[in-house]
Amino acid sequence: MGRGGQWQGRVWAERVRNGGRCLILNLSLGQNQNGYHGETIDIAAVLRDSVSVAETHSWEIHWLKTENSLRILTLHRASSTAHRKIYLSSGIHGDEPAAPLAMLRLLRENDWPSDAELWICPCLNPSGFPRNTRENAAGDDLNRDYKSLHTPEIRAHVAWLETLPDFDFSIQLHEDWEAKGFYCYELKMDGTPTDPHRVLEAVEAVCPIDHSPEIDGRKNDHGLIRPELNPAERELWPEAFWLVMNKTRLSYTCEAPSDFAMEVRVNALVTAGRVLLTTEAQRK
Repeated sequence: MGRGGQWQGRVWAERVRNGGRCLILNLSLGQNQNGYHGETIDIAAVLRDSVSVAETHSWEIHWLKTENSLRILTLHRASSTAHRKIYLSSGIHGDEPAAPLAMLRLLRENDWPSDAELWICPCLNPSGFPRNTRENAAGDDLNRDYKSLHTPEIRAHVAWLETLPDFDFSIQLHEDWEAKGFYCYELKMDGTPTDPHRVLEAVEAVCPIDHSPEIDGRKNDHGLIRPELNPAERELWPEAFWLVMNKTRLSYTCEAPSDFAMEVRVNALVTAGRVLLTTEAQRK
């Protein structure tokens, strides 16, 4: 692992060209047994690089201080012609390293909608990554705490979110150690017309799609999950639930398959982010 997340390990994916399309074969590494057992990252270095890139591209940088002496990085980019407000996050689970790496790559590419105001949290669980655990150092799953607000990290995060305006949509980058390919959740609280299948079509060029009939007990439509639920009836809230109940009516959670090569996972999340930023930000 190179400094700041520039992945330099062995590339396990075998590629062949077929009619101008890149097919990726033999991706599953078979390392994930009862959890994630793949490559890890130096999250402190990834965040240093994120700050450096953000400074280069004139983002506003702010660190949230938590009651347990942690700091959570937030980035803000204003636009004089902003018609859309977009929120992105990653790194809420410490065993999902491709997510902060994908966010870092998006920051480096600097290809954001010109008429959008953006807020980014590159890593919501800084104590989980050094341990390679889903949970934080205290053993709490932060992505189930957005209703009870028991953890210092999520209390600080929600307090910050509450100071922000409503978003047109949000994007959360994640990984799934059991997944057979990429998939995403679309959580939509109104009749806004959307076309998330564009995301799956684009991602399929760089990563397989998970076509399992069900994922975590929910119907999976060839990589797209549209949960039919009322967050108010649930006790354990992920970040996406809090967002659609308080800040936006449309949220996407993108899941890369973490038993695949790191390069493939990062490419999948970056591609999904690019497509969502392009299609949803331009939607009227």
